[in-house]
Amino acid sequence: MDYKFMHPAEQIVLTINRIYRKQMTTTSGGNLSIMDSDGNIWITPSGIDKGALTPADICQVKPDGTVIGKYKPSVELPFHKLVYKTRPDVKAVVHAHSPSLVSYSLIRKIPNTKIIPTTELVCGKVGIAKYEVPGSIELGEAIAAEIKKGFDVVIMENHGVVTCGTDLFDAFMKFETLERCATIDITSKLLGKAYPLTEEQIRLAEEKGKTMLGEFIPAEISSKEKEIRNKMCTLIHRAYDQDLFSSTMGTFSERLSDNAFIITPYGKDRKQLEPQDLVRVENGWREAGKRPSRSATLHKMIYEAHPEFNAVVVAQPTNILAFGITRKEIDSRTIPESYIKIRDLVRLPYGTNITNPEKVVSSLSNKHPVILIENDSVIAVGRTLIEAFDALEVVEFTANTLIHGGLLGEIVKITDKEVDAINKAFNIEP
Repeated sequence: MDYKFMHPAEQIVLTINRIYRKQMTTTSGGNLSIMDSDGNIWITPSGIDKGALTPADICQVKPDGTVIGKYKPSVELPFHKLVYKTRPDVKAVVHAHSPSLVSYSLIRKIPNTKIIPTTELVCGKVGIAKYEVPGSIELGEAIAAEIKKGFDVVIMENHGVVTCGTDLFDAFMKFETLERCATIDITSKLLGKAYPLTEEQIRLAEEKGKTMLGEFIPAEISSKEKEIRNKMCTLIHRAYDQDLFSSTMGTFSERLSDNAFIITPYGKDRKQLEPQDLVRVENGWREAGKRPSRSATLHKMIYEAHPEFNAVVVAQPTNILAFGITRKEIDSRTIPESYIKIRDLVRLPYGTNITNPEKVVSSLSNKHPVILIENDSVIAVGRTLIEAFDALEVVEFTANTLIHGGLLGEIVKITDKEVDAINKAFNIEP
């Protein structure tokens, strides 16, 4: 789905419904706007259910202040106007009351944006605006003062967050990315000390996948490939809805043949991916006109070294990343399912997947189907895509239960004798 060809009112409805359904705002909270090429501001209405908006509900505010629509525009219209006036490069604004960012707004601090590399790369530096009454000129001036400094993301004291972008998806992506970072940061605090990345380490992530593969034009698309593409999209959408990754992060791939695989594209919204958006990589070449995930080379190396695996999933689930950020050990001997699916979790230092992908490849095996890259991601492999996806779900579930179980009391692990019994019952090689 291409936002560029959607009417502003349709873009706003699609995005606010998504924010609401992801529980990143309430029925009455938050507002979105777009400034079109004619200088009109399209904005959400005031006091209307955010979970049931239609394009007909969106207000149009003309450059002369005339309002067109059946409802009054958001009470926060003044700050939207001031943002556009202050930064002519801004064409869309998102304001919402997402739980983790509101939590930070209450203590009037900014989340640690260095715990994962994507936050600063997507959001840049984050500003903070002093508290003012909602809808007031003073609030608009406080936000505009931060926006004027070059911040695209501003936390509002005791209120929420404002993000700006060149289009609505750009603004949404920054909002979602910072909320995810804040959630991971809060979760990490339940485990212990976080180990943030250095500026040099964050910049290392920019080098990932810079070498572009050559292009080829597919002669045909087989029935098998069509099936794989549709199945991948179904699971990618599910993974996004389950918060296993964000709109532009996370990679799925599945082997098509000995020398070819299908993989998610770079920079496209995971929630809206369609089968034709996926990229075939064959003999080290990419499908013409498409850009595969920046980890395509790593996936290629895994398939070449491991004929037993036919699927690879890379994601950034909140709870397991908290273990990677705090360097806390994670033991899969919690419930039988966790041990069976995860076995011995391998953890590698941040950047290994970029500077030493061979180490990642050699670390994978039937005994080690899941790898945790500290401060970065989880890599799961399987004989099938659903098997790899299941391993990803289980490792995040296990991390979640360990965090919450530890808050309740001392965690009791499955004993070695009980593990031996599981190995025997499920024919698992120790």
